[in-house]
Amino acid sequence: MTSTEVVTRGATRLLLELGYAPITEVPLTNGRRADIVSLDPKGHCMIVEVKSGLADFRSDHKWQEYLDYGEEFYFAVDQDFPLEVLNEETSLPDITGIMIADAYGAEILRPAANRRVNAARKKTLTLKMARLGGMRLAEQVTGAPGLTRPGSPAPSSTPLIRGLL
Repeated sequence: MTSTEVVTRGATRLLLELGYAPITEVPLTNGRRADIVSLDPKGHCMIVEVKSGLADFRSDHKWQEYLDYGEEFYFAVDQDFPLEVLNEETSLPDITGIMIADAYGAEILRPAANRRVNAARKKTLTLKMARLGGMRLAEQVTGAPGLTRPGSPAPSSTPLIRGLL
């Protein structure tokens, strides 16, 4: 597994332990794609941006575009990440949380601030998550590859799935 896969797996396991339903690689209405978006039973949304290392973190200038979509926003990094970088004044605002993860789980080092989210945007994201999760399940059940990849055609042998896309 790559570093990104390891951190994603650990962060996902933590979210499950906390009672969230996480989905990876979720497209947002602004054209960005969040690494992990998760909902708790009351609809509270937490977004996690996975960073594979310092170079990945320093080169990411788009993460602020995710803030309007979830009540909480976290960066997830591995145990080799230089954590002092995350605490620099110019690095991250206090509203962002930090979690450290490995393949077996994660730990929140700094909790994220809880922010209000536009109700219409949240409803749209919740519906996107539901459809994405349903299509991923349908892909597993039917064995029809490519249903959830953007731009891939639905298999002609599955008209029901084709009608849902």
